[in-house]
Amino acid sequence: MQLPVQAQSALFAEPWEAGAGAEDLVEVAKVADRTGFAYVAVCDHVAIPRRLADAMSTVWYDPVATLSHLAAVTRRVRLLSHVAVVGLRHPLLVAKQYATLDHLSGGRLVLGVGAGHVREEFEAVGADFDGRGPLLDETVDALRAALGPDEYPEHAGERFAFSGLGQRPRPAQARVPLWVGGSSPAAVRRAALRGDGWLPQGDPRDRLPAQIARLRRLREEAGIAAPIEVGAIVEPLYVGEPEWEVGRRTLTGKPAAIAESLRAYPQMGVDQIQVRFRSRSRSELTDQMAAFAHDVAPHLTA
Repeated sequence: MQLPVQAQSALFAEPWEAGAGAEDLVEVAKVADRTGFAYVAVCDHVAIPRRLADAMSTVWYDPVATLSHLAAVTRRVRLLSHVAVVGLRHPLLVAKQYATLDHLSGGRLVLGVGAGHVREEFEAVGADFDGRGPLLDETVDALRAALGPDEYPEHAGERFAFSGLGQRPRPAQARVPLWVGGSSPAAVRRAALRGDGWLPQGDPRDRLPAQIARLRRLREEAGIAAPIEVGAIVEPLYVGEPEWEVGRRTLTGKPAAIAESLRAYPQMGVDQIQVRFRSRSRSELTDQMAAFAHDVAPHLTA
Protein backbone atom coordinates (compact mmCIF):
# COMPACT_ATOMS: atom_id res chain seq x y z
CA MET A 1 0.00 0.00 0.00
CA GLN A 2 0.95 3.60 -0.55
CA LEU A 3 1.34 5.24 2.84
CA PRO A 4 -0.90 8.10 3.94
CA VAL A 5 0.37 11.47 5.19
CA GLN A 6 3.61 11.46 3.15
CA ALA A 7 1.85 12.60 -0.06
CA GLN A 8 -1.26 14.73 0.09
CA SER A 9 -2.56 15.24 -3.42
CA ALA A 10 -6.21 16.23 -3.55
CA LEU A 11 -6.74 13.20 -5.78
CA PHE A 12 -6.29 10.70 -2.97
CA ALA A 13 -5.49 12.22 0.45
CA GLU A 14 -8.14 11.94 3.17
CA PRO A 15 -9.02 15.10 5.16
CA TRP A 16 -7.56 13.73 8.42
CA GLU A 17 -4.08 13.50 6.86
CA ALA A 18 -3.71 17.30 6.78
CA GLY A 19 -3.22 17.34 10.55
CA ALA A 20 -1.23 14.11 10.77
CA GLY A 21 2.52 13.67 11.07
CA ALA A 22 5.40 11.33 11.80
CA GLU A 23 3.69 9.44 14.63
CA ASP A 24 0.76 8.55 12.37
CA LEU A 25 3.03 7.52 9.52
CA VAL A 26 5.04 5.26 11.81
CA GLU A 27 1.96 3.61 13.30
CA VAL A 28 0.50 2.81 9.88
CA ALA A 29 3.83 1.33 8.75
CA LYS A 30 4.02 -0.79 11.91
CA VAL A 31 0.52 -2.13 11.30
CA ALA A 32 1.45 -2.98 7.71
CA ASP A 33 4.55 -4.76 9.03
CA ARG A 34 2.59 -6.76 11.64
CA THR A 35 -0.34 -7.73 9.46
CA GLY A 36 1.51 -9.11 6.45
CA PHE A 37 1.44 -6.36 3.83
CA ALA A 38 4.08 -6.94 1.17
CA TYR A 39 5.35 -3.36 1.00
CA VAL A 40 4.76 0.22 2.05
CA ALA A 41 5.33 2.88 -0.58
CA VAL A 42 6.35 6.55 -0.62
CA CYS A 43 6.07 9.09 -3.48
CA ASP A 44 8.66 11.56 -4.78
CA HIS A 45 8.45 15.24 -5.66
CA VAL A 46 11.16 17.83 -5.01
CA ALA A 47 9.06 21.00 -5.25
CA ILE A 48 5.56 21.81 -6.48
CA PRO A 49 4.93 24.98 -8.54
CA ARG A 50 2.15 27.31 -7.47
CA ARG A 51 0.08 26.49 -10.56
CA LEU A 52 -0.27 22.88 -9.37
CA ALA A 53 -0.32 23.39 -5.61
CA ASP A 54 -4.12 23.42 -5.20
CA ALA A 55 -4.44 20.01 -6.83
CA MET A 56 -1.20 18.37 -5.75
CA SER A 57 -0.48 20.23 -2.48
CA THR A 58 3.13 20.85 -1.49
CA VAL A 59 3.24 17.97 1.03
CA TRP A 60 5.55 15.34 -0.44
CA TYR A 61 7.95 13.72 2.02
CA ASP A 62 11.39 12.78 0.72
CA PRO A 63 11.26 9.05 -0.08
CA VAL A 64 14.76 8.11 1.11
CA ALA A 65 14.47 9.95 4.41
CA THR A 66 10.96 8.62 5.00
CA LEU A 67 11.69 4.99 4.11
CA SER A 68 14.88 5.07 6.18
CA HIS A 69 12.91 6.31 9.18
CA LEU A 70 10.34 3.56 8.69
CA ALA A 71 13.00 0.91 8.16
CA ALA A 72 14.11 1.48 11.75
CA VAL A 73 10.65 0.79 13.18
CA THR A 74 9.69 -2.21 11.00
CA ARG A 75 11.23 -5.63 10.50
CA ARG A 76 9.65 -7.45 7.58
CA VAL A 77 7.68 -5.21 5.21
CA ARG A 78 9.47 -4.12 2.04
CA LEU A 79 10.16 -0.45 1.29
CA LEU A 80 9.09 0.85 -2.13
CA SER A 81 9.66 4.19 -3.81
CA HIS A 82 6.51 4.64 -5.89
CA VAL A 83 7.96 6.25 -7.76
CA ALA A 84 11.33 7.93 -7.47
CA VAL A 85 11.84 10.53 -10.20
CA VAL A 86 15.44 9.49 -10.59
CA GLY A 87 16.05 11.77 -13.58
CA LEU A 88 16.15 14.70 -11.17
CA ARG A 89 19.40 13.41 -9.66
CA HIS A 90 22.69 11.98 -10.83
CA PRO A 91 22.56 8.15 -10.76
CA LEU A 92 25.57 7.92 -8.44
CA LEU A 93 23.73 10.10 -5.92
CA VAL A 94 20.59 7.97 -6.28
CA ALA A 95 22.66 4.81 -5.88
CA LYS A 96 24.40 6.11 -2.76
CA GLN A 97 21.07 6.95 -1.10
CA TYR A 98 19.19 3.79 -1.98
CA ALA A 99 22.12 1.41 -1.49
CA THR A 100 22.48 2.79 2.02
CA LEU A 101 18.76 2.34 2.61
CA ASP A 102 18.90 -1.24 1.40
CA HIS A 103 21.95 -1.92 3.55
CA LEU A 104 20.40 -0.43 6.69
CA SER A 105 17.06 -2.18 6.18
CA GLY A 106 18.58 -5.61 5.66
CA GLY A 107 17.70 -5.82 1.98
CA ARG A 108 14.09 -4.63 1.95
CA LEU A 109 14.29 -1.99 -0.79
CA VAL A 110 12.24 -2.08 -3.97
CA LEU A 111 13.32 0.82 -6.19
CA GLY A 112 10.37 2.07 -8.20
CA VAL A 113 11.26 4.67 -10.82
CA GLY A 114 9.32 6.95 -13.14
CA ALA A 115 9.83 9.71 -15.67
CA GLY A 116 8.12 12.55 -13.76
CA HIS A 117 5.61 15.08 -15.06
CA VAL A 118 6.33 18.48 -13.46
CA ARG A 119 8.41 20.65 -15.78
CA GLU A 120 9.34 23.20 -13.13
CA GLU A 121 10.98 20.54 -10.95
CA PHE A 122 13.29 19.54 -13.77
CA GLU A 123 14.12 23.11 -14.68
CA ALA A 124 14.88 24.02 -11.06
CA VAL A 125 17.54 21.32 -10.73
CA GLY A 126 18.88 21.67 -14.26
CA ALA A 127 17.47 18.37 -15.56
CA ASP A 128 16.12 17.78 -19.07
CA PHE A 129 12.32 17.69 -18.92
CA ASP A 130 11.68 17.32 -22.64
CA GLY A 131 14.19 14.48 -22.82
CA ARG A 132 13.07 12.81 -19.59
CA GLY A 133 12.17 9.53 -21.32
CA PRO A 134 15.63 8.82 -22.76
CA LEU A 135 17.09 10.32 -19.56
CA LEU A 136 15.23 7.74 -17.49
CA ASP A 137 16.27 4.91 -19.82
CA GLU A 138 19.93 5.70 -19.31
CA THR A 139 19.50 6.39 -15.62
CA VAL A 140 18.00 2.92 -15.16
CA ASP A 141 20.98 1.39 -16.96
CA ALA A 142 23.39 3.42 -14.83
CA LEU A 143 21.58 2.38 -11.66
CA ARG A 144 21.80 -1.27 -12.63
CA ALA A 145 25.56 -0.86 -12.56
CA ALA A 146 25.75 1.42 -9.54
CA LEU A 147 23.49 -0.82 -7.41
CA GLY A 148 25.18 -4.03 -8.48
CA PRO A 149 27.79 -6.00 -6.54
CA ASP A 150 30.86 -4.06 -7.70
CA GLU A 151 32.41 -1.59 -5.29
CA TYR A 152 33.69 0.35 -8.31
CA PRO A 153 30.77 0.30 -10.78
CA GLU A 154 31.19 1.36 -14.39
CA HIS A 155 28.82 3.01 -16.84
CA ALA A 156 29.43 4.84 -20.11
CA GLY A 157 26.47 6.51 -21.79
CA GLU A 158 25.40 9.66 -23.57
CA ARG A 159 24.58 11.57 -20.38
CA PHE A 160 26.51 9.81 -17.62
CA ALA A 161 29.87 8.13 -17.39
CA PHE A 162 31.67 6.85 -14.32
CA SER A 163 34.39 4.36 -13.44
CA GLY A 164 37.05 4.02 -10.78
CA LEU A 165 34.76 5.54 -8.15
CA GLY A 166 34.01 3.33 -5.16
CA GLN A 167 30.77 3.32 -3.19
CA ARG A 168 30.16 1.49 0.03
CA PRO A 169 28.09 0.23 1.70
CA ARG A 170 26.82 -1.98 -1.08
CA PRO A 171 23.14 -3.01 -1.11
CA ALA A 172 22.32 -6.00 1.07
CA GLN A 173 20.49 -7.59 -1.88
CA ALA A 174 22.48 -9.16 -4.68
CA ARG A 175 20.03 -7.50 -7.10
CA VAL A 176 17.85 -4.62 -5.98
CA PRO A 177 14.41 -5.06 -7.63
CA LEU A 178 13.83 -2.19 -10.04
CA TRP A 179 10.19 -1.57 -10.92
CA VAL A 180 9.18 0.91 -13.61
CA GLY A 181 6.07 3.04 -13.09
CA GLY A 182 3.78 4.51 -15.71
CA SER A 183 1.15 3.45 -18.22
CA SER A 184 2.14 5.34 -21.36
CA PRO A 185 3.41 3.28 -24.30
CA ALA A 186 6.96 4.45 -23.52
CA ALA A 187 6.63 3.49 -19.84
CA VAL A 188 5.31 0.01 -20.67
CA ARG A 189 8.17 -0.50 -23.13
CA ARG A 190 10.66 0.70 -20.52
CA ALA A 191 9.26 -1.69 -17.95
CA ALA A 192 9.31 -4.56 -20.42
CA LEU A 193 12.89 -4.03 -21.55
CA ARG A 194 14.54 -2.71 -18.38
CA GLY A 195 12.39 -3.55 -15.36
CA ASP A 196 12.05 -6.33 -12.84
CA GLY A 197 8.51 -5.10 -12.28
CA TRP A 198 5.84 -2.83 -13.73
CA LEU A 199 3.75 -0.38 -11.69
CA PRO A 200 0.76 0.83 -13.75
CA GLN A 201 -0.51 4.30 -12.93
CA GLY A 202 -4.28 4.24 -12.75
CA ASP A 203 -5.11 1.74 -15.49
CA PRO A 204 -8.74 0.63 -15.06
CA ARG A 205 -9.53 -3.06 -15.10
CA ASP A 206 -10.65 -3.08 -18.72
CA ARG A 207 -7.30 -1.68 -19.91
CA LEU A 208 -4.97 -3.91 -17.93
CA PRO A 209 -5.17 -7.15 -19.96
CA ALA A 210 -4.08 -5.45 -23.18
CA GLN A 211 -1.31 -3.56 -21.37
CA ILE A 212 -0.03 -6.76 -19.75
CA ALA A 213 -0.16 -8.62 -23.05
CA ARG A 214 1.93 -5.90 -24.69
CA LEU A 215 4.40 -5.94 -21.81
CA ARG A 216 4.93 -9.68 -22.11
CA ARG A 217 5.09 -9.55 -25.92
CA LEU A 218 7.83 -6.91 -25.79
CA ARG A 219 9.86 -9.02 -23.36
CA GLU A 220 9.44 -12.11 -25.50
CA GLU A 221 10.48 -10.24 -28.66
CA ALA A 222 13.57 -8.95 -26.84
CA GLY A 223 14.47 -12.45 -25.69
CA ILE A 224 14.07 -11.64 -21.99
CA ALA A 225 13.22 -14.85 -20.18
CA ALA A 226 13.34 -13.55 -16.60
CA PRO A 227 9.95 -13.12 -14.89
CA ILE A 228 8.56 -9.65 -14.32
CA GLU A 229 6.42 -8.59 -11.33
CA VAL A 230 3.22 -7.04 -12.66
CA GLY A 231 1.34 -4.74 -10.30
CA ALA A 232 -1.97 -2.94 -10.24
CA ILE A 233 -3.54 -0.20 -8.15
CA VAL A 234 -7.00 -1.41 -7.24
CA GLU A 235 -10.15 0.56 -6.56
CA PRO A 236 -10.47 2.21 -3.13
CA LEU A 237 -11.61 -0.29 -0.49
CA TYR A 238 -13.74 -0.30 2.62
CA VAL A 239 -14.16 -3.63 4.40
CA GLY A 240 -17.74 -3.88 5.68
CA GLU A 241 -20.70 -1.58 5.18
CA PRO A 242 -19.64 2.07 5.62
CA GLU A 243 -21.86 4.47 7.52
CA TRP A 244 -20.53 7.40 5.50
CA GLU A 245 -20.13 8.30 1.83
CA VAL A 246 -17.03 6.52 0.52
CA GLY A 247 -17.55 7.16 -3.20
CA ARG A 248 -19.24 5.09 -5.87
CA ARG A 249 -16.01 3.47 -7.11
CA THR A 250 -15.09 2.12 -3.69
CA LEU A 251 -15.33 -1.65 -3.22
CA THR A 252 -17.32 -2.30 -0.06
CA GLY A 253 -19.09 -5.19 1.60
CA LYS A 254 -18.31 -8.49 3.20
CA PRO A 255 -14.70 -9.75 3.04
CA ALA A 256 -15.54 -12.70 0.80
CA ALA A 257 -17.30 -10.44 -1.71
CA ILE A 258 -14.38 -7.99 -1.82
CA ALA A 259 -11.96 -10.89 -2.28
CA GLU A 260 -14.05 -12.31 -5.11
CA SER A 261 -13.85 -8.98 -6.92
CA LEU A 262 -10.09 -8.68 -6.36
CA ARG A 263 -9.44 -12.20 -7.65
CA ALA A 264 -10.08 -10.81 -11.13
CA TYR A 265 -6.62 -9.22 -11.01
CA PRO A 266 -4.50 -12.40 -10.94
CA GLN A 267 -6.71 -13.77 -13.70
CA MET A 268 -5.47 -10.84 -15.83
CA GLY A 269 -1.85 -11.70 -15.06
CA VAL A 270 -1.33 -9.34 -12.12
CA ASP A 271 1.15 -10.55 -9.49
CA GLN A 272 0.63 -7.95 -6.75
CA ILE A 273 -2.05 -5.41 -5.97
CA GLN A 274 -1.62 -2.07 -4.24
CA VAL A 275 -4.58 -1.29 -2.01
CA ARG A 276 -5.96 1.97 -0.62
CA PHE A 277 -8.58 2.26 2.10
CA ARG A 278 -11.10 5.03 2.64
CA SER A 279 -10.84 6.37 6.19
CA ARG A 280 -11.73 9.30 8.42
CA SER A 281 -8.92 8.86 10.94
CA ARG A 282 -5.70 6.96 11.53
CA SER A 283 -7.50 4.47 13.73
CA GLU A 284 -10.13 3.79 11.08
CA LEU A 285 -7.37 3.26 8.53
CA THR A 286 -5.45 0.81 10.71
CA ASP A 287 -8.70 -0.99 11.55
CA GLN A 288 -9.37 -1.32 7.82
CA MET A 289 -5.86 -2.62 7.22
CA ALA A 290 -6.26 -5.24 9.94
CA ALA A 291 -9.69 -6.27 8.64
CA PHE A 292 -8.29 -6.66 5.14
CA ALA A 293 -5.30 -8.69 6.36
CA HIS A 294 -7.32 -10.98 8.59
CA ASP A 295 -10.60 -11.31 6.69
CA VAL A 296 -10.02 -10.53 3.01
CA ALA A 297 -6.44 -11.61 2.23
CA PRO A 298 -6.99 -15.29 3.16
CA HIS A 299 -9.71 -15.50 0.50
CA LEU A 300 -7.35 -14.19 -2.18
CA THR A 301 -5.25 -17.35 -2.14
CA ALA A 302 -8.07 -19.78 -1.44
